[in-house]
Amino acid sequence: MSETSVTPSVPSPFLAGRRGLVTGGGSGIGRAVAQRLAADGARVCVVDIDEAAARAVADEVGGDHLALDLSDGTAIDEAAAAGRLATDILVNNAGVQHVAPVEEFEPDRFALIQRLMVEAPFRLARAVLPGMYERGWGRIVHVSSVHGHRASPYKSAYVAAKHGLEGLSKVIALEAAGRGVTSNTVAPGYVRTPLVEGQIAAQAQAHGIAEDEVLSRVLLARTPVGRLVEPEDVAAVVAFLCGSYADAVTGTCYRLDGGWTAA
Repeated sequence: MSETSVTPSVPSPFLAGRRGLVTGGGSGIGRAVAQRLAADGARVCVVDIDEAAARAVADEVGGDHLALDLSDGTAIDEAAAAGRLATDILVNNAGVQHVAPVEEFEPDRFALIQRLMVEAPFRLARAVLPGMYERGWGRIVHVSSVHGHRASPYKSAYVAAKHGLEGLSKVIALEAAGRGVTSNTVAPGYVRTPLVEGQIAAQAQAHGIAEDEVLSRVLLARTPVGRLVEPEDVAAVVAFLCGSYADAVTGTCYRLDGGWTAA
């Protein structure tokens, strides 16, 4: 009797056929998320104000790119009307930081941070939810921060925005419940990104200490595990929340803060 060779079937990536849209995808956490979603089978659109960076990451992951100033609500609405934001997965990641005492914080800068980090996620969700509802499936993941749960001095705009983003996510989760769409946040502590590395260098210069000391004495002083979060760590949790096995996970927050908020 002759033997029959059987080739085991290889399962398709679990996001095969899905579309993903990642804001701030040109670097840091956004780039890692775009890479991970693409590896899991999604066709990713990389959105960033820096068109060259967005294109580079899109080329890297075999996806698309969109240059968009997310602090401009009209630009978001126009992109939505043109059909450029249609997606199954929305990852709201874009953000900036500005450090100053409240009495010295420029109101225009404060307002810009709210537009970029609260209003833009709202406008994007508003644009993509009807399509998600129609298809009966969708994932919205907001990259929040430990500062959505804790405050630090001199970061009034950032802390206010991240707290607002946490609230927005919960409202979306409640409205989308039972319609196949989930909304969650991922709240890391300090992540090894160009933004944080710039903060480390600036604080080292300002305080006249080594960068390693800035990490241990300033940035990680409230983090029991004593290390920076890697962008890939955040991307892995985002990918989990996008999986079909996370259908019942909504309206919650996954904290990658090294134990910061446990104290």
